[in-house]
Amino acid sequence: MTDVWKTYPGGVTAVKGVTLSVEEGELVVLLGPSGCGKSTILRLIAGLEEMTGGTIELSGEVLNNVPERRRDIAMVFQNYALYPHMTVAGNIAYPLKHRGVPRRERAEHVQRVASMLELQDVLGSKPAALSGGQRQRVAMGRAMVREPRLFLLDEPLSNLDAALRVQMRTEIHTLQRRLGVGMIFVTHDQTEAMTLGDRVAVMRHGELQQLGPPAEVYNRPRNVFVAGFMGSPGMTLFETQVVDDDGLSIAVGEDRISIDQDELRSQPAVAERVGQVVIAGIRAEDLTLATLDGLRRTFRAELRFQEQLGSSLIAYFAVHGLTRGGAVDDALEQRLSDDSGARQALGLRPPHIIPGRFSADTRISVGSPVELGIQAGKLRFFDAATGEAL
Repeated sequence: MTDVWKTYPGGVTAVKGVTLSVEEGELVVLLGPSGCGKSTILRLIAGLEEMTGGTIELSGEVLNNVPERRRDIAMVFQNYALYPHMTVAGNIAYPLKHRGVPRRERAEHVQRVASMLELQDVLGSKPAALSGGQRQRVAMGRAMVREPRLFLLDEPLSNLDAALRVQMRTEIHTLQRRLGVGMIFVTHDQTEAMTLGDRVAVMRHGELQQLGPPAEVYNRPRNVFVAGFMGSPGMTLFETQVVDDDGLSIAVGEDRISIDQDELRSQPAVAERVGQVVIAGIRAEDLTLATLDGLRRTFRAELRFQEQLGSSLIAYFAVHGLTRGGAVDDALEQRLSDDSGARQALGLRPPHIIPGRFSADTRISVGSPVELGIQAGKLRFFDAATGEAL
């Protein structure tokens, strides 16, 4: 799709000039808060909605004026959309029956798909008798039996419990690799995006914020919105000034932290901001207890609260003098207002509270002062006015 727009009557623009490609056999995840345009993009590709502008192509064929039924695209919905009066076999076979495929051939296709999805034992059952995971497999089977050129999945796992979501993520990933067909998967769950996607497209307000491999989007966010949105908890973002005093440094609270050579090599524009305010970002897992490893890049903090998560410990530290503003507040407010799940991820923490992730056996007393270090090469920098990465 190239420069695709969608404006509804009344002037609400849901998709703003999005350009996105999916290679054959690639799984691209659309990630973002509720209302950012993810599902609208799927519906435009499928032909369920009409574009305001732009071009959508599939295998070199322009689909702008091609009816939905002729696009050879299969879509799986959040609510499964199964026919309750039909058996599993009937639901899977329905697209073939609609095409006029002979009964014997339909049965062969159903058996093949059911075998791939391990549904052989429930082909005679109706959806009401199935578990959530089985219903999701049936919805996938109904899409697969068409042998489409592209799969579109609109938050297909959101109705499942946590354990089943993990299982279905694995199954969808394995299935997509086996079929070798392009797939676009919509979710607001970062774990799904990071584990499933060959590439992740982060959306906000109908605009594509960043597109790239999961690790790149997480480690090298293009702006403060992506930085704050990716991760649980999100990246800590704060305003600070770049100072040149026998080497570049920034203030973290009331302490100064040197900017190391790895950070300057990957973000050379920082050297041009001496004397200026920038936004700095730190991931929770990039903090360390300075007393444990002797790091020199340290700052003082006080432990206020901690969450024991079994495999790790999330500790929340107060850092006096830490502030944020402008682009940081705009990005965080967007995430909080658009996505209720983000309220828990961000913890609605004040600007002077920063989280750190440590091993589960770490012992720190609440209320005790500590000295925290920042791992080498892990500071990220953004323009204070625009929020764009430096």
